[in-house]
Amino acid sequence: MMHKLIQSKQGVSLVTLVITVIVVVILAAISLFPALEEVIPKQTTKKPYAYSETALDEKNFNILVSDENKDLEDILVNYAKSKGYRMHIDYIGTLQMMNVLNKGQKYDAIWSSNSIWTYMIDSKVASLKDSKSTSITPVIFGIKKSKAEELGFMDKTVYTKDLVDVISKGNLKFTMSNPNTTNSGASAYLGMLYTLAGNPEVLTEEMLESQELKEKLKTFFSGVERSAGSEDFLEEAFLKGDYEAVFTYESSIIKLNQKLKADGKEELYAIYPVDGVSVCDNPFAYIDHKDDKKKQIFLDIQSYLLSSEGKKKLQENARRTWYGGINSEVDQTIFNPDWGINTTKYITPVKFPSTAVIRKALVTYQNQLRKPVHVVFCLDYSGSMYGEGIESLRKAMHYILTKEAENENIQFSEDDKIDIVPFSSGVEGIFRTDNGVDTDDLLQRIDSLEPGGGTAIYEAAARGIEILKAEDTKKYNVSIILMTDGMGNIGSMTELSYIYHVYQKEIPIYSIMFGAAEYKQLQEIAELTNGKVFDGKVDLVEAFKEVRGYN
Repeated sequence: MMHKLIQSKQGVSLVTLVITVIVVVILAAISLFPALEEVIPKQTTKKPYAYSETALDEKNFNILVSDENKDLEDILVNYAKSKGYRMHIDYIGTLQMMNVLNKGQKYDAIWSSNSIWTYMIDSKVASLKDSKSTSITPVIFGIKKSKAEELGFMDKTVYTKDLVDVISKGNLKFTMSNPNTTNSGASAYLGMLYTLAGNPEVLTEEMLESQELKEKLKTFFSGVERSAGSEDFLEEAFLKGDYEAVFTYESSIIKLNQKLKADGKEELYAIYPVDGVSVCDNPFAYIDHKDDKKKQIFLDIQSYLLSSEGKKKLQENARRTWYGGINSEVDQTIFNPDWGINTTKYITPVKFPSTAVIRKALVTYQNQLRKPVHVVFCLDYSGSMYGEGIESLRKAMHYILTKEAENENIQFSEDDKIDIVPFSSGVEGIFRTDNGVDTDDLLQRIDSLEPGGGTAIYEAAARGIEILKAEDTKKYNVSIILMTDGMGNIGSMTELSYIYHVYQKEIPIYSIMFGAAEYKQLQEIAELTNGKVFDGKVDLVEAFKEVRGYN
């Protein structure tokens, strides 16, 4: 026994040495993790609208939730933990939710922001049952207090016509989410459509052909100075920018005011047109897969959301849990009367039209009503794009610049302007059209160029700024879409920052990462220009589709 112990002592020293080396290597690797996370954040590695494999795990209770309800996550998660449920949640834009479900993606329940979209889900693919509203969220105007006072809107009865009048005179500019990609934008648009049509008993497709109505709506949308493809980004852009108004959820205006107040900035005043506002009902619905256990879990969660405790938590997140507007016992630090938030008056909800009318209205908006855009595409033709990269780029541009884009209401119109700025070691030229549907020449040039050379992302972005600097932003919304698969190795961020500040004009740059693109560089550009970085590494076409919702 003693002999064996003495022999093993020599072995221990060797083992100890090996273990020490392994530990040193592991610690060195761990020290790199923060840097890696900084370069490629978790949210940028996810394919747009692709869901993790755990969502397919039948042991989970899988819920698909509108992006607008992401701030309510803790309510679901904490309750699930208290009951021992294995819950998985995926988030998606409300208008994309119906497409995902119609394609057969399996979920057990949805928490949408508005029932009007659930009617567009194919019942043969996803059979919705037991849908109930969980809260009421009006879509209204929030105007800086000084501006609201200047316009005479504070403590006054305001009609939709009053808003259109001040916009037509150039006295009010505002931000909103895109009606073709977000529920808040679509609901805002449908509400304006209904009230400007004269509050008909039923809004019909024939009414959408009225030239007088179209002119009123075009006048209204001429006041949009910034559009966003998501509610989160709209709030973020508003806080970073210098805007005087926003057309969005009441709950978003409350959250914005909480942040503005904390930062010592001017707060917003809520405006509820008395002739009608859109009201979203945030339905929680079961998708029937003939699984009694999961149905019981759904009913339990739904009952909790509708319980006194659930309603209290929803109200803490600025959601109304009563219908019609009357509630004098709310927490006024949240539903603050000083912000124009009035819970003691009835809200007049507009009547949402049929699915057919909604579909036609969205197409009409995209083709005829929205404020035209002037977009500059800066496209990477560096050597690393050779092969699959250049083919993916061409495929994406063919989708965006042809009638294919009509499939998802993201097509350009004849009133839009488009510039193409290809770059490698420098800018390779500028190709443009003043008619967004006349793109054949642009596509031929995109296809004819071959990759080679370095990656001059800063020079390309600067050229885009120079193109847009003189554009009349009263007539056009401007933006740059920068696509790159690598690290900018020509020029500098300092040079781009100088050029951007010289022109003193907000021109957002939306970057799409592809291949080995450097996230940190692109995020710096986004922060400089109040833009955003999108991930195109898994599917470049999907990334281009997503970014179109922001311009």
